[in-house]
Amino acid sequence: MADEKTLGRLPKWPRQVLNNSVIAAEQAYRKRSGLPLLTDADMEALRTGVPMSWEAGDGSSVAPAPAAPAPAARAPATPAAAADQGSFSPDVQKWLATGKKWSKSAIAAEQARRKRNNLPALTDPEITALLGEPAAPPAAPAAPAATATARPAAPAAPKPAMPSVPPLTRSGTATKYVGTPAVGTSKAAAAGGLASVGPDDTTVDQRRRRLVWSGVGAFLGAWFLAFFRFFLPRTLFEPATKFKIGYPTDFALGVDTKFQQKYRIWVDRTPDRLFVIYARCTHLGCTPDWKPAENKFKCPCHGSGYDSEGVNFEGPAPRPMDRAHIERAPDGQILVDVSHLYQWPKGQQSHFDDPGAFLPV
Repeated sequence: MADEKTLGRLPKWPRQVLNNSVIAAEQAYRKRSGLPLLTDADMEALRTGVPMSWEAGDGSSVAPAPAAPAPAARAPATPAAAADQGSFSPDVQKWLATGKKWSKSAIAAEQARRKRNNLPALTDPEITALLGEPAAPPAAPAAPAATATARPAAPAAPKPAMPSVPPLTRSGTATKYVGTPAVGTSKAAAAGGLASVGPDDTTVDQRRRRLVWSGVGAFLGAWFLAFFRFFLPRTLFEPATKFKIGYPTDFALGVDTKFQQKYRIWVDRTPDRLFVIYARCTHLGCTPDWKPAENKFKCPCHGSGYDSEGVNFEGPAPRPMDRAHIERAPDGQILVDVSHLYQWPKGQQSHFDDPGAFLPV
């Protein structure tokens, strides 16, 4: 019977057909374990499902002959090969003495290392020897010339006659261009022998193009104006501080409110003078209302009360309302300047009698 040492990890006979991967795994296991390796005939028997040469049909086995030991070093087979190894560099000779077979990637890495270190590169014979490939066979000698007794060659069969084709002639002018024309252009079409025809330039197409370009121009123009408008200063247009309100004879006794909305003033005339009250509450700046029935000014915000001359008498107002500067213009009209105001501070001297605070009438 075949023992385990002889079979390795192979199943005993009878067994099924084994594939190449199982056979390769068995061969690697035998190599690691020091067992006799499978021969080509054994591997072919495993693939076809028949007993190996050292197996019998009843399962008995004969121990296979031990494999020949591998040579310690690769020796040159011929004197010419020995001469070639003598011309190898010392590094290559040392590597060949170890008997290790190099791969192409290892040789490429060695070539790169030699290039970086400015060392001579490996020659073709050295690369061939490191790869373990056989040397190129010498060129075969030229065949001797045919003798008179050689068999004459058979006459060559006549070639069939080609049909006659009329020559192709080109008409028109050749298209000349510099460089390679782009695909899809008229020059490329002309170079390929194709007719290039553009779209018809009709009146409708021209109108459409003008309309599109007009829209694009209007859009860009609007954005251009908006861009520059962004840098212009923002100004507030307030009413003038100096203005004319007419002649003194235009105003009767009492309070005139016709300039309240436009200039925020009241014109107040008494028997001996005419003055202008600036319509602003001295509490928080609201505009009071004139109450003719009560003969007073009443602030709608917090209830401050002023008499007909703008002097406070009720509510939280701390002092009388201010009076604007007035004077006669050269044409005789009353010129009012609301930028110059006369006040009567609480507990202090009044400026209502200063020149410019009123006009005598």
